[in-house]
Order: sequence, then structure tokens, then C-alpha cells
Amino acid sequence: MAEQKIPYKIYLNESEMPTKWYNVRADMKNKPAPLLNPGTHEPMTAEELSAVFCSDLVAQELDNDTAYIEIPEEIRNFYKMYRPSPLVRAYCLEEKLQTPAKIYYKFEGNNTSGSHKLNSSIAQAYYAKKQGLKGVTTETGAGQWGTALSMACSYLGLDCKVYMVKCSYEQKPFRREVMRTYGASVIPSPSMTTQVGQKILAEHPDTTGSLGCAISEAVEVAVTTPGYRYVLGSVLNQVLLHQSVIGLEAKAAMDKYGIKPDIIIGCAGGGSNLGGLISPFMGEKLRGEADYRIIAVEPASCPSFTRGTYAYDFCDTGMICPLAKMYTLGCDFIPSANHAGGLRYHGMSPVLSQLYDDGLMEATSVVQTDVFEAAEYFARCEGILPAPESSHAIRVAIDEAIKCKETGEEKTILFGLTGTGYFDMYAYEKFHDGVMDDYIPSDEELAKYRASLPKMD
Repeated sequence: MAEQKIPYKIYLNESEMPTKWYNVRADMKNKPAPLLNPGTHEPMTAEELSAVFCSDLVAQELDNDTAYIEIPEEIRNFYKMYRPSPLVRAYCLEEKLQTPAKIYYKFEGNNTSGSHKLNSSIAQAYYAKKQGLKGVTTETGAGQWGTALSMACSYLGLDCKVYMVKCSYEQKPFRREVMRTYGASVIPSPSMTTQVGQKILAEHPDTTGSLGCAISEAVEVAVTTPGYRYVLGSVLNQVLLHQSVIGLEAKAAMDKYGIKPDIIIGCAGGGSNLGGLISPFMGEKLRGEADYRIIAVEPASCPSFTRGTYAYDFCDTGMICPLAKMYTLGCDFIPSANHAGGLRYHGMSPVLSQLYDDGLMEATSVVQTDVFEAAEYFARCEGILPAPESSHAIRVAIDEAIKCKETGEEKTILFGLTGTGYFDMYAYEKFHDGVMDDYIPSDEELAKYRASLPKMD
């Protein structure tokens, strides 16, 4: 099809929305390593995991073989409120860059939560409701996941307790208020409301918190409160499964116009957005049907892929969660409080970690000021104020488009625009005032955390 006939925004029809999630593990030759019991170092059983997670979600977490899993009709009906999301051709950005590259982005910010997180929150809340639970607990970094979960729980009539990383709680009061509007209780983490929070504060009284801390608190409350389970917004296999709707829609929209991306780029914190975006493309790559260059982009202040260790580690700072084999900086690692985005997790999804270790994707890290420079550039070209997390992918997409300009190559670039940045104006203000810094942990600092990794038999 002639290029001029490709619209700025490609929408699928409602009837073209995915009816099944895609489980990339089914096509992986090397499966991600199992979660281990922190006491016995034996693979976690469904019974053990069911003490923390909903039973149906445990089944999804452990399923390495079923390629396609039916999306329940109730979840599909909820998706219709904001899906299908648009695949956008960044014509204005291309023109500004004067690049021969064709740039597309899958925009996930067209909902009140402002991000892709709603795709998994409604699924996890649905299974909790189906199980007859009273409520759920969770953690949130920048607040996007907490917002999405509070919306889903409100819709289904579930109680929602959110432990929000302390520095984000203080920097983003309006994100906190959106959660409260939807009925969630929001607690800055670490807090004095849990034993693990008290322990962390006793050892690190001035800590600004981390996702690892908040996870520990949320899990403690879930396992000690009857009628509650814990839900997680990233990292886990089940979350990447739910987020596959992003990639499935993106691929269907591209196929509709005969478009094949050469490069696929996503920001990477715990892996939910990146895993969801790349899933069907990675499936083709694993089956030998097509090849793509896939790039994970992470913050230089929290570089689990690019400077971490591939090893078993605790998923949380309090060391009460299962052990996961992943690229990790160490569960004690707490990113700089000056880091402005939500990509603050010490580890990476076991699925993505295995794919990266197998050489099926690459990773790079970028510093904050370069990220916000790209965010501002993109906003002025495309009219969307991007979230800091998304802007990591924007940075590398722009860099790759500039390389195409220098070489004359007409590559097609696809990146994930995970959400909007309207609750991140404190960070934008720091950038505009010239007081944002580019903190990068030293080798000595990372070595200290690496030395605390669990000793495995």
C-alpha cells in the first residue's frame, strides 16, 4: 500500500481486538527459571503461591506451555472502554528530525490511569473478585499501577490498599489523590504499618523508599489479612501475559497496512510494557518466522539489564517473597531519590531476563537529562506530553532515527508510548530549571549490593 495512504492513527475495529492473550513462554526454547521458595530453594508450588496470589493467576504464572489463553468476556468488555488503543505514525517527529526512518508508536495513555497498567489491573482484580476475595494489596512507584488498580477495584467493588514509594508519594500528590478518588487507601512506603516497614526504617531511617520496600509491605499485609491477596503491576509472568494485548494490537494494526518494523523499542523497569509490546514479534523471532532488533531502554540510575547480575534474588527488599532468577542489582538496591521516573525496580522480569541472556534482545541505559530532552522534543512535535518512563524509549527511538539520517537507511521503528506525563510536572520543572542531575551508581556501590545476593546451593 502506498505510504501516503497510511493514516496518522491506525485504529483496529472493536471486533479486531484480541480475544486471547499470547504467552511467549510457550515458544521459548529456554524457559524462564522457576520461582523458588526462599527457605527451601525448591520451585514454588501452586499451593504455596496461592497463599499470596489468586488461584487463577497462579495457574497463569506457572503455565509455560499454553500459547494462547482466553480473555474472559468481562475483561474484554472492560477493555472496550479504552481499547483498541491507537498505533500512531509520528509524521511530525519524522519531519522535524529530517530522517528517512518511519516512526510508529503504540499509545497506551488514552485512559484515566494514563498508562498501559490498566490492561493487567482489571485482569487481576477480576480473578480476585471471581475468587470471592474482599480486597487486594499492591505497591506502586510513580503511581500509574496504583491508579490503574484503584480504578479496576472500584469497578468491581474490591478494597484496594496501595503502598506507594515514599519519594513518589511526596512528589506526586495528585497521582495519590486520583487513587483516593477511586477509593484506594494509599500509604507511603516504607511505613510503620507493617513489621517489615518498621525494620527497614530502623535500619535506614532516611530512606526514600523503593519498589522492593513497597512490595514487602504489600505482601505482608496480604498474607496476614483474611480475604486479601497481593497483586503486582510488573515483573511476573502473568503480568506480561495480560500486557500482550499491546503487542497483539500493534502487530494487527501494522499487518493491516503491510508494515513490518525493523526496530522495536520499549522502556524497561520491571518489564510489563516492554514484554507486552514485543510479545507477538518475539514469538515470530523464536519460531524463526521473522527477525527484529528489539531494544530495552532502562535508566542509568537503575541499570539492572546493563550492569546487573543474572542470578536468583529476592523480589523484595524485606526478603519475604519468592526468589526469581533475573537480571538484578540486588534486592537492597534503592535508586537515587532524584530519579524522576517509575522505573525504580532492582530486577527485571524473568521472561525478559532469559530472552536477554539468550541474545534475543539488547539493552541500553540512558541518563535523565537526555530522557527529558527527548520528552520535550517529542511533546513539541507530536502534541502529547509523555511519561518519563515512556521517554526512555523516545530517547532511543530518536537516536535510531538520527542514525538512519546519517546512513540514509529507511528503517521502520516501533516504540511503546506507555502513558502521559501530566502527573510528572515536578520532574519536568526540575529539568526546565536546570536542577535535574544524572546520578549514576558507581561500580563500588553496585558491587556492595551484588555481594548481598542470596547464596544458592
